[in-house]
Amino acid sequence: MTYSTEQKRKELEKYFEEKSSFNILRVAQMKRDWKKANRRELTWWESTYIPTVAGGIWTTSTHFFRNLFFHIMHLFGLYKNVSAAVTYQYPEQKRPLAKRLRTRHRLMKREDGSPRCVACMMCETVCPARCIEITAAEHPNPNIEKYPAEFKLDLGKCVYCGFCVEVCPEDAIRMDTGKLDTAEYSRQSMIYDKKRLMEE
Repeated sequence: MTYSTEQKRKELEKYFEEKSSFNILRVAQMKRDWKKANRRELTWWESTYIPTVAGGIWTTSTHFFRNLFFHIMHLFGLYKNVSAAVTYQYPEQKRPLAKRLRTRHRLMKREDGSPRCVACMMCETVCPARCIEITAAEHPNPNIEKYPAEFKLDLGKCVYCGFCVEVCPEDAIRMDTGKLDTAEYSRQSMIYDKKRLMEE
């Protein structure tokens, strides 16, 4: 019995309604198998790869001659407001970052300057790289149960997954500094303490 494409699609779609934990993996595997079985054969013209090579040459040439034109115009003082290069001239020209990009960590402060962290250990527990170490202590303010006496974050181990930010109930840790450079001269200097994290 052969199935039409529509019948196969309906057969796949029924798996989206299931609530099992392996649903996504099962559907992904079925889609891969379906694509493999129903992949369109290349035509003779497509199998020569001439259209693909011609498209690549066209794209490269377009960028080259556009940049060349604007570089020549810049020599004569024209079109100064139009960038002639596709690449960013780092570090003089910074690349614009997306708002949701996860960059270097920082600890949030309260109005009195103390860290917002209550040493609940949730970020330390959820961290897959085990790069966060917190030492809790009793807070002098009776309204606040605990505070971090020590808060260490090893950027040499961090995988920038953002789990610590998502799990924090106090919004005490964020990854929105916009700083991407984490190069240091030693592994020890990659370990950020509480003071350094609050300065970010």
